[in-house]
Amino acid sequence: MHDAVILLVEGKSAGSSSLAPALEKAGYQFSVVHTGTAAFAWLDYQGPPDLVVFDAATMRTSGSRTCRRLRRVLGDTPIVHSRAADAPEEDSACADVYLVHPYTPRKLLNRIRALLPADITKEEVVYFGSMRLYRGKSSVEVDGRGEHPLTPKLAQLLEEFLRHPNEVISRRQLMENVWKTTYVGDTRTLDVHIRWMRECIEENPAKPKLLRTVRGKGYIFMLSALQDKAAYD
Repeated sequence: MHDAVILLVEGKSAGSSSLAPALEKAGYQFSVVHTGTAAFAWLDYQGPPDLVVFDAATMRTSGSRTCRRLRRVLGDTPIVHSRAADAPEEDSACADVYLVHPYTPRKLLNRIRALLPADITKEEVVYFGSMRLYRGKSSVEVDGRGEHPLTPKLAQLLEEFLRHPNEVISRRQLMENVWKTTYVGDTRTLDVHIRWMRECIEENPAKPKLLRTVRGKGYIFMLSALQDKAAYD
């Protein structure tokens, strides 16, 4: 796995053309957001990543304004801008490199490798407001209440929620992405892991504020619940 962290900004319409599978297969640590607003919320809590991939071709607009704002916020952080074939070239002026649809995943990965230092190293710690996720030793800490060790499956489950903050994730999605199964006839295993997760991250697991149930739809990780609680600035 690469130490570099990538923020992927792409529209929900990306569907089967999503760039996420290519990043995952290449071993990158990455988060996916679907709007410019979500991207800047992610940056507010996580800080700058090592690189941003902005797939404007899958967004509802050209994304030129969002791209310019990303450049102002990120400074020298590399930006890969992906645009539609009929989009004006000036839309990519904010980016370090640009790609024009269609292109192969290999071409994207080649651009990423060229932009990232070969010897890049980062602490295996993910910050979400007052939450710390220690990837190396697989533990989590919230509001300075002490670390809680995570089993491999709990760590994968938490990572899945952190990739999609403030978004409802269905039980089927969790079973497919974490347990690698499409069978959802019996999700008691998921229920147990959700309970264990809340015991690790919630102040009161019986009244969860971070990991909430959306009846009939699934679960949502409430990023806003960590707002103004950053104990480790």
